[in-house]
Amino acid sequence: MSELLLELFSEEIPARMQKRAGEDLVRLVTDALKQAGVEGKNARAYTTPRRLALVIDDLPEKTPDVKEERKGPKVGAPERAIEGFLRAAGLSSIDEATVQEDKKGAFYVAVTEKKGRATADVIAEIVPATIRAFPWPKSMRWGRGTLRWVRPLHSILCILGGEVVPFEVDGIKSGNTTRGHRFMSGAEFAVKDYTDYDMKLFEAKVVLDPEKRANFIHEGAKALASAEGLTLKEDDALLHEVAGLVEWPVPLMGAIDDEFMSVPQEVLTSTMRANQKYFACLDGRGNLAPRFIVVANLEAEDGGKAIVNGNERVLRARFADARFLWDQDRKHTLTSRLPKLKEVVFHAKLGTVHDKAMRIGKLARELAAFVPGADAEKAQLAGELAKADLTTGMVGEFPELQGLMGAYYARNDGLGDDIADAIAEHYSPVGPTDDVPASALGKVVALADKIDTLAGFWSIDEKPTGSKDPYALRRAALGIIRIVLEGNLRIDLTKVLIEHGDLFKQRDWAITAFDLLDFFGDRLKVRLRDMGNRFDLVDAVFLMGSTADTQIPGMRNSRDLQQIVKRVEALSDFLSTEDGANLLAGYKRATNILRIEEKKDGEGAFDAAPDASLFAQDEEKALGDAIATATKEAKAAVAREDFAAAMSALASLRAPVDAFFDKVTVNADDADVRANRLKLLAQIRAGLHEVADFSKVEG
Repeated sequence: MSELLLELFSEEIPARMQKRAGEDLVRLVTDALKQAGVEGKNARAYTTPRRLALVIDDLPEKTPDVKEERKGPKVGAPERAIEGFLRAAGLSSIDEATVQEDKKGAFYVAVTEKKGRATADVIAEIVPATIRAFPWPKSMRWGRGTLRWVRPLHSILCILGGEVVPFEVDGIKSGNTTRGHRFMSGAEFAVKDYTDYDMKLFEAKVVLDPEKRANFIHEGAKALASAEGLTLKEDDALLHEVAGLVEWPVPLMGAIDDEFMSVPQEVLTSTMRANQKYFACLDGRGNLAPRFIVVANLEAEDGGKAIVNGNERVLRARFADARFLWDQDRKHTLTSRLPKLKEVVFHAKLGTVHDKAMRIGKLARELAAFVPGADAEKAQLAGELAKADLTTGMVGEFPELQGLMGAYYARNDGLGDDIADAIAEHYSPVGPTDDVPASALGKVVALADKIDTLAGFWSIDEKPTGSKDPYALRRAALGIIRIVLEGNLRIDLTKVLIEHGDLFKQRDWAITAFDLLDFFGDRLKVRLRDMGNRFDLVDAVFLMGSTADTQIPGMRNSRDLQQIVKRVEALSDFLSTEDGANLLAGYKRATNILRIEEKKDGEGAFDAAPDASLFAQDEEKALGDAIATATKEAKAAVAREDFAAAMSALASLRAPVDAFFDKVTVNADDADVRANRLKLLAQIRAGLHEVADFSKVEG
């Protein structure tokens, strides 16, 4: 067994491309080896700004021998058929074939044996093909060559079992040499295997493993901050990006001029992060400290003083630009910026951002009634101003600060902390790990923004597909669900969506709205599944009527998410008990019988109340009485939203249902008795449907 070591050495590879490139290199080479009949172990890639490396352990010395059989024509077949078989099989004479027999008679078989090839020869074909077909997002040609690579490729190291695998790609011959750090190492050096390669690279000031580089940066930066009584602002994405920019990381600390500390700290950290790849430091109160961490790619003779001074000068200029934008933006109020939103198109079919802002304001005013502590007037104002900062110079320079800068400008305008907080929070949650808005107005405006987005795109039939969701509509729906559930809010989405449709002037809006409600149901299933619930139970509850005051007359499929979740949780608890499981089995038995008999007698033929005078057996009477009592108690419990009590009431049906099916023949000879017993089964179905549609429950 042999180890393969491959290194592709080039000019600097963009940090954002390195991780994917390593994964692609492993995939392409291992897939090609498997296709050739060779399989190793522990294939892994390492990346630095100047190299892609691949290591595969335990590769065999050669590919396995292969024996192939090709079935030919029958013995005695025409000469032309035999000649064609010989050509296809590579035989010179029919005497080289063997004869086999089956139930159809004797036929010729060509048996060929292919000896295994040396794995080195296979690799010598695979690697050049992989290099030429490598899927870089962007690539280039240089000089007179035809090879396309992300940056000019300088050398190829390829060793199998300590020996060079010889091949050539666009004039670059494979070998066993590589180079270390661009500035801190000497000439090329030879290696014999991965261990030797990794050790010699480290001696040549290159940390091969990107995870190790990230750890060196993190620990070094934390130590520098701690020495100043500060803490490092954690930023995992930036950490791994910087690890892709250096081969020998050396963290250094610089200072921020006090004159810039009056600029919002989010602006300063965004400037440092986006433009300079610096890490921020925090003081004991969690505020931005006047220090930053820059990661150099070498050990300077002066200990990094010149590097720090240079980066401080660059940062000073960046901060001066940011302060200028901050000062200029504050010369205009958010309210005065609203007309400029008419110049910003939200979507060609949905109007401008100004149109959207007005819709958000109107909907926020209505939603304020459902969120304790939210003022309707303030909700409308916050909704209308939520997008106003899109016209500011600061958000133009740093789009990631939208909403947050609006909050700063709202406070500067004297609009108050509650409106400012609502503007800052209205995009939340932006992902599954993001917090929902903490303030009452923040919840209102965030709901209004997301509901308007969903309703708008549904109105123009721009819905997510299985593979595409360009407007992040699934995320918007999940955001609404999280805000409602985590905020313990009672909102009937049916009413909200039906009324909000007036703003889009679409015909048949109710049909579109109910389609959107089904989309919410699908997203709620995802959420409940993540919470550990069975999503088939959502189907059992999602079409049930609401008991909330917001129920629209004539609409039974209200979408009060809070109530749906409570029902699902109670149903889940109930079905996990023995009574629940047995009652479900009895329900399914009853509905199966009803389905068969209703095909004969017509849908709804047995919906009327059974006639107690026709009960011929005690089990019928006992079941009828139990259904009446349980249904009454379940209805009362549902009305007060005590779903656990409703399930408990249904549990009392288990024994009489079991006794009924044990002792009573439903399809009696007497037609009236048969119909009466089927009505009793229909009463079981109707009673259970007071709490949930048990036909949707699996099992």
